[in-house]
Amino acid sequence: MAEAASENAPAAGESFAALLDESLGTDDSLEGKVLRGTIVSIEGDSAIVDVGLKSEGRVALKEFAEAGQVPEMKVGDEVEVYLERMENKNGEAMLSREKAKREEAWTQLAKAFDSNERVTGTIFGRVKGGFTVDLSGAVAFLPGSQVDIRPVRDVSPLMGTPQPFQILKMDRSRGNIVVSRRAVLEETRAEQRSELVANLKEGQVLQGVVKNITDYGAFVDLGGVDGLLHVTDISWKR
Repeated sequence: MAEAASENAPAAGESFAALLDESLGTDDSLEGKVLRGTIVSIEGDSAIVDVGLKSEGRVALKEFAEAGQVPEMKVGDEVEVYLERMENKNGEAMLSREKAKREEAWTQLAKAFDSNERVTGTIFGRVKGGFTVDLSGAVAFLPGSQVDIRPVRDVSPLMGTPQPFQILKMDRSRGNIVVSRRAVLEETRAEQRSELVANLKEGQVLQGVVKNITDYGAFVDLGGVDGLLHVTDISWKR
């Protein structure tokens, strides 16, 4: 009877595999998901991460740092990584920190889009018809017409500087996000205009910026409202 029971009992390896699948899920269910793991060692410019699978994975240290910064990772740190494949040709799990950050960013951006909230991004590249914007790991497209209220000839002063954007459209299945800086400026300008108009009084002395010059005078931006400074009031002499 003991021998029969022994023959029918599953092997230890099979029992462990079944428990692993029950605990973590099958290969197909884990691939394409973000997993939490622990850095078990650092070898050269890579971190070896254990996410509880049959094999550990290797992630480049640069993926853990923001652009232009030095990664500060150490053994024992817990990190979230994206599982691309259970094993590569070297028998290691294929992991990506960049894709994990992108997944995290998409989740937060979707919430901001649904609630019509502004998001912070950085213009980092130029493409046909516009620019690319980094939104904490997700890449968005900024059309040239949405950069500013007025046409901008030189965008270089805006590049590399974090600033607010409004999400106009996003399609996660295609990986497309379209943002606007102009929408934020127009909303801010409208708020400033309302506040300025409410507080304007005759006889006030205000500072403004000349926006346009014509034969009959100059248009001056008073901080949200344009005023006409007639040519006869610019100077004592024409």
